[in-house]
Amino acid sequence: MIGFIQRVSEARVVVDGDTVGETGPGILLLLGVQKGDDQSKADKLLHKVLNYRIFADGEGRMNRSLVDCGYELLVVSQFTLAADTGKGLRPGFSAAAAPADAEALYDYFADSAARQVTTARGRFGADMKVSLLNDGPVTFHLEV
Repeated sequence: MIGFIQRVSEARVVVDGDTVGETGPGILLLLGVQKGDDQSKADKLLHKVLNYRIFADGEGRMNRSLVDCGYELLVVSQFTLAADTGKGLRPGFSAAAAPADAEALYDYFADSAARQVTTARGRFGADMKVSLLNDGPVTFHLEV
């Protein structure tokens, strides 16, 4: 399971002209599900996302987490994170989970997150327009 987290001042997901998810200060998570991923991996990644220290403390150091700050999470599915880009000029997606499996884990992840922090989400499999105001910019690649 792969996640790209971006520290944001705000972020929004629009599908067919309608906002389906948005957040104020917090994290935009682009989530990629790979073959072999399961709820255990989702739980580990969620723990990391919620507790990764990317927000400033009183001295300006990245020493506080999403949970510490009481900020929000926006979860967006992105199967392209599972792409193999090692050869040639076209990505391969053989490592990506099947859509039904990926959607089930995406829903599990977002539902689990919502039990711990304010969580919004994109729409799985939709053509989404994602906008964000990256704070920093601060972006990290997390994998479990």
